[in-house]
Amino acid sequence: MPVIRIPTPLRSYTESQAEVQVKGQTVAEAMEDLVHVHPSLRTHLYNGTGQLRPFVNLFLNEDNVKDLEGMQTTLGPNDRLMLIPSIAGGR
Repeated sequence: MPVIRIPTPLRSYTESQAEVQVKGQTVAEAMEDLVHVHPSLRTHLYNGTGQLRPFVNLFLNEDNVKDLEGMQTTLGPNDRLMLIPSIAGGR
């Protein structure tokens, strides 16, 4: 089963789990399974129209899914997705 790595600021929504196994053959299906199992994550990851928020980046192994097939990128059983929210701030 694919795994999604959860960044520290979002782990309070996954019962402190750093990694969550998900079902799905595409990135979109895996993300939908993640928010189905952990519904409080939805508002942090998706906007009101159901689109992934622009500051949420997803990497499949080492590749940004935006550089692959986006949310329709196919997942293998041993693939690892990493959620990486953009960080803003500074001077």
